[in-house]
Amino acid sequence: MVMMPKRIKYRNLQKGDRRGIATTGAELAFGEFGLKVLQNGWIRNNQVEAVRVILARQLHKGGKMWIRIFTDKPITKKPAEVRMGKGKGDLSHWVVVVKRGKILFELGGVPEEYARYCFRLAAYKLPLKTKFVTRVHK
Repeated sequence: MVMMPKRIKYRNLQKGDRRGIATTGAELAFGEFGLKVLQNGWIRNNQVEAVRVILARQLHKGGKMWIRIFTDKPITKKPAEVRMGKGKGDLSHWVVVVKRGKILFELGGVPEEYARYCFRLAAYKLPLKTKFVTRVHK
């Protein structure tokens, strides 16, 4: 299952800006535990899918998972050994731009130690440094 939008306004986008700190999506909204990113960068659709599969298998009918990111940015690539010019390349894959502080995934309905274990497995599949966060109970 490839995470990609049904329709987009423009087929090819420019690289854009990856600097800064996340202003939205930096707090836990659904579950008790979350995986927060500590670096800026791109996460590819196959990496998001790999994490989704790992978490779904680990939860196997217990607990709930929320995916807080969606790959909506098309990345293009020209074939190898093609001369300069002749326009922008064809669609290669989809990415999501994440800025540090953004919550990527959330879990609920599982013990804290098990959530830590699940997110450690998930973090191996991601290209950026991440941190385990918990909801602060008042």
